[in-house]
Amino acid sequence: MRLAVFDLDGTITRHDTLVLYVFGYLLRRPWRLPLALLVLPAVIGFALRLTDRGGLKSALLRATLGGVPREPLERWTERFVPRVLEECTFADARETIARHARQGDHLVLMSASVDLYVPAVARALGFHESICTGIRWNGDRLDGRLSTPNRHGEEKARCLRELRERLPGETSAYGNARSDLPHLALVEHGVLVNGSACARREAARAGIACTEWR
Repeated sequence: MRLAVFDLDGTITRHDTLVLYVFGYLLRRPWRLPLALLVLPAVIGFALRLTDRGGLKSALLRATLGGVPREPLERWTERFVPRVLEECTFADARETIARHARQGDHLVLMSASVDLYVPAVARALGFHESICTGIRWNGDRLDGRLSTPNRHGEEKARCLRELRERLPGETSAYGNARSDLPHLALVEHGVLVNGSACARREAARAGIACTEWR
């Protein structure tokens, strides 16, 4: 079986989807917007390298969406996913996904974004499965802490190794960031999409193809 593994933010979509998701929800409930200020200590900690990306992500979710019941978040996800796919995706990404689907490849969406909406994005795009960052709940209300490691960098590479053990076969993988290079280097057909100049130089040294999607 051939695999095709796609990153989400910056690869399929033009923008970071977590920020769009969180602030799209807050803008529809403006009385919650001041809660975003509670994230500032984590932002400063991240800038000073005292907090990692997972800690920053958790702080954002706990501050802004912590305590929100499951049902309104599910309703927001139902509105958010079609809109972000219509307005914020690269046409070349959609065509590449469709090409792999026509070839009968097993499609996997692997993202550091969260399970509040990534599985729904995967289903909407025709992926067979998704791997993403899990978020904890307290009963029926969102906790906001991470229930899995943040699926970023070397953690993505670890997930890809497990995926290939479960579904061995020739693999294509697409990512956009320098942090995606570890898992792109593990596959037969790794592609860096719209990478920065630094990422493209590192990709070239690692034998990873580079392309531009629009």
